Amino acid sequence: MITQKMKYALKALMELAAERAGEGKPLRIEEIATRSGTPKRFLEHILLEIRNVGFIASTRGRHGGYVLIKEPREVPLSELMRLIDGPIAPLPCLSRRAYQRCEDCPDEGACKLREVFGQVFWSYLLLIDSLTLADLVERPAAGVAADTARRIGF
Repeated sequence: MITQKMKYALKALMELAAERAGEGKPLRIEEIATRSGTPKRFLEHILLEIRNVGFIASTRGRHGGYVLIKEPREVPLSELMRLIDGPIAPLPCLSRRAYQRCEDCPDEGACKLREVFGQVFWSYLLLIDSLTLADLVERPAAGVAADTARRIGF
């Protein structure tokens, strides 16, 4: 499940992507908050995190604001999820970037929890790793699931 913070991040990025495809002018944080229905006080911190990894840029001044500097298809949703919400694995021993051995597990190779949740998680990863910001902004809503399923072979 994604957090409310992640939903705010995605809504803000969708607005920046729409502006990029339109006029391409920087959007002030107030504009992003209004357009996306996101509280401004949460958005400031979220946008700074996203800026620090290089998906968006900010400029100061009267005509300043935030702009999406990557193509929407170059912004992977799985990377955003890890940035905003942290590890996405259901067990710490399945995480790619934040691996930790489970304290109560004497043998990962024989662990049934790891085996079952690992199968589910790898299927999930195939799907989530194939999604980008473009899937949220460039396709009609009904077509996203079907298109994604086709791409990963379902």
